[in-house]
Amino acid sequence: MDVQFFVEAFVTMFVIMDPPGIIPLFLVYTRGRTERQRTRIAWQAPIVAFCLIVLFAVFGRAILGYLHVEVAAMQIAGGLLLLLVALQLLTGETGPPPDTMKSNVNVALVPLGTPLLAGPGAIVATIVFAQQAGQKNGGILALALAIAAVHILLWVFMRFSVTILRVIKENGVELVTRVSGLLLSALAVQLIITAIRTLLATG
Repeated sequence: MDVQFFVEAFVTMFVIMDPPGIIPLFLVYTRGRTERQRTRIAWQAPIVAFCLIVLFAVFGRAILGYLHVEVAAMQIAGGLLLLLVALQLLTGETGPPPDTMKSNVNVALVPLGTPLLAGPGAIVATIVFAQQAGQKNGGILALALAIAAVHILLWVFMRFSVTILRVIKENGVELVTRVSGLLLSALAVQLIITAIRTLLATG
């Protein structure tokens, strides 16, 4: 397994999907629910996100081929999208929409599963990493483990969100979110630089 690729994929997916940052959103969307309902939503949302991510990881290349989109172009577009996500994390504009979620709506599907977890940034990053995984020895295994690890962390943070919030407080979550935004912005810029170098080398 390519350990370096695993770390790169894991860190990227972690800062995009932001397990610590999902805590306040999870608490907002599950407000008024029982402990049993919160527990069910805590594992349903990561499963929904995982299925979507795997779907794009497996069929992303076919989708690109059908649309006649080059990998470098997808990398640049993905980098720009990731940069937008990073700016949202840095500016604190990741809160839930103003409309109130009704108690009879399964928030594990929408908005938690998608687009908060499996959003545009995570999907684009998955497609890009899936393209790169085929070119590395053990890359597919590394990517699979990275995706699985991030989704397990998502479940852990949401499952124990109330306890975690008591420990690190809201200021702690805010700090982690800002740091994640900074790391993601650097990764997004690097993704664009790599794509430009690829275009120049093949041009």
